[in-house]
Amino acid sequence: MSTNGNSSPIRSSGADTRPLEAFELYRFYHSGDDETAALRGVSLKLEAGQFLALMGPSGSGKSTLLACLAGLDEPDGGHVEVMGLRLSRRPEAVRAALRARHIGIMTQSGNLFEHLTVEDNMGLQMSLAGKLDPGGINRLLEAMGLSQRRLARPSQLSGGEAARAGLAVALSADPQVLLADEPTAEVDTATEANILKLLRERCQAGGAILVATHSQALAATADSVLRIQDGRFIHD
Repeated sequence: MSTNGNSSPIRSSGADTRPLEAFELYRFYHSGDDETAALRGVSLKLEAGQFLALMGPSGSGKSTLLACLAGLDEPDGGHVEVMGLRLSRRPEAVRAALRARHIGIMTQSGNLFEHLTVEDNMGLQMSLAGKLDPGGINRLLEAMGLSQRRLARPSQLSGGEAARAGLAVALSADPQVLLADEPTAEVDTATEANILKLLRERCQAGGAILVATHSQALAATADSVLRIQDGRFIHD
């Protein structure tokens, strides 16, 4: 990976560029003299068309890993590449542009702007990525069972509706990579099945998906399960 000297990322020349790759990620948090290692040398490769489930107990590092992979947080060691472009330790404007263009991110909260409707939140994400598609909004809202809630604001949504709306926003710009934190945590079994069907279809179309979850149904749908504990990947 090289740069042009002014911190702008340059695309890798290799034809086998992976949608997402992480190299030896470390992340530490400090409280006074105490240090907590949230990530301890985590590496992963996410291929086009691959659906990975990330599982582990609370506090194991799942959310921290997703934040670093999305460029929302900076690792203390190691780095992340998206579509062959260096994401870590770039100016925030560069990270935001790469994220908008290539990554759909759903966190456990804060996915929606409170002053915008569900439809407008999706439209904003599309605008940031330069991929305006009103028809795509309609299809996603229908798939998420939110067609009748398109004009609702976040404060008017139930927990399950807000989760589905957050996932719809993350998918609205048709990103090459989807990173989602507990996307089916507050939905019923039928809705979870619909969401899993949608995610599988995206993988079949070439999308790459990494989902942090406690759901055994979601894990069973994934191509592979990554298990994390105390900031490290472990093997069964």
